[in-house]
Amino acid sequence: MKKSVYSLVLSDEVVAAIDKLAYRKATNRSNLINQILAEHLSLTTPEKRIRQIFGNIEALFGADDSAQRLEGSTENTLTLRSALAYKYNPTVRYSVLLYRQPTPAFGELRVGFRTQNRTLIAYMNSFYRMWLETEARYIGAVESSIEDGKYARRLVLRRNSRDEKFGEEQIADAIAVYIRTFDEAMKSFFETPEIPELAARRIDDLYREYLRDCSEII
Repeated sequence: MKKSVYSLVLSDEVVAAIDKLAYRKATNRSNLINQILAEHLSLTTPEKRIRQIFGNIEALFGADDSAQRLEGSTENTLTLRSALAYKYNPTVRYSVLLYRQPTPAFGELRVGFRTQNRTLIAYMNSFYRMWLETEARYIGAVESSIEDGKYARRLVLRRNSRDEKFGEEQIADAIAVYIRTFDEAMKSFFETPEIPELAARRIDDLYREYLRDCSEII
């Protein structure tokens, strides 16, 4: 949705109220006014589309303890956490960043956790590489990066069926299922991190299930 600069005459009281609301919503005055007017006119802005996707993702996860929304999520970023059953019980964070304009990637997934334990970081890097190798085997190379226990990946919707729908619900479902599969594979890996061959087979099985059961894959 293209944006241009316009001049508006508004009362000081309205501007003050808008600024307070914009601060609470972690946005700016212009963006909030644009959202309010678009909603009043029943127009779908990129911001509204992102909110709908994030709302659908949270609804899909529901009360599942394996993924909970964290404070600090912003207008275009949703951050989830998941507990890893390993030494020191680290918390893994999944941050979903959505672009205002898909091109054709519609966002990024960033995965990471806070730790100084070099063994844990090395294991996590091994899992990331194993996951990427599995994906490359089935869907080809994806745009991604691995750095010191952190993983980032571009999100591009790949159709796994002839269904032509491509709405907010389909995007949210694709993201939620992908994160859940990734999280399950990661936890499976950490059951036997010292036996990479066994971990690789489990990851392969989980990924094939993901491809078989999903009509929209990432």
